[in-house]
Amino acid sequence: ALRRGRAAIFSAPGTGKTFMQMEWSRVVAVHTKGRGLILAPLAVAHQTVAEGERFGYSVAYAREQSHGAPGITITNYEMLHKFDASKFGAVVLDESSILKSFDGKTRTALIQAFRETPYRLCCTATPAPNDTSELANHAEFLGVMSREDMLATFFVFEQLPYGQGTRWRLKGHAEDRFYQWLASWS
Repeated sequence: ALRRGRAAIFSAPGTGKTFMQMEWSRVVAVHTKGRGLILAPLAVAHQTVAEGERFGYSVAYAREQSHGAPGITITNYEMLHKFDASKFGAVVLDESSILKSFDGKTRTALIQAFRETPYRLCCTATPAPNDTSELANHAEFLGVMSREDMLATFFVFEQLPYGQGTRWRLKGHAEDRFYQWLASWS
């Protein structure tokens, strides 16, 4: 993730994602002489501050930009509108499955706010491996590939038998290429 600069860590519960994102943020902040922002659900934000102290990281919780600190600042997703994304060289989305919603306000706000942020990391234990929208939204947030390009490149839209709806199905000839591409950034 550090070598790539924009990546996703899809890792099971209890494998140290909090530590991984804090170390990634610390290294990127040192490298860029800048600031890192971690966005997380409210309860997780306070837990991350406590875990940061335990591991020797200085992580400041802030509800708005003016309360942030040099280095790593953490806030909850609902406070995004009180921060200027251009002031951060790196952003981490903790519990990044929040991007799952195809047309959600939060998903759209995150993608737009951090489109120019050079270093981006998504961390979650619960990516839905069969949910093309969630994978596409992660790729788009990270600037790897747009949702539309991912679907056109690797998937075909198919109508299921009457009453069963529709789905995106992985193209047979693209299966290996899709998983190689996915593994290149996650």
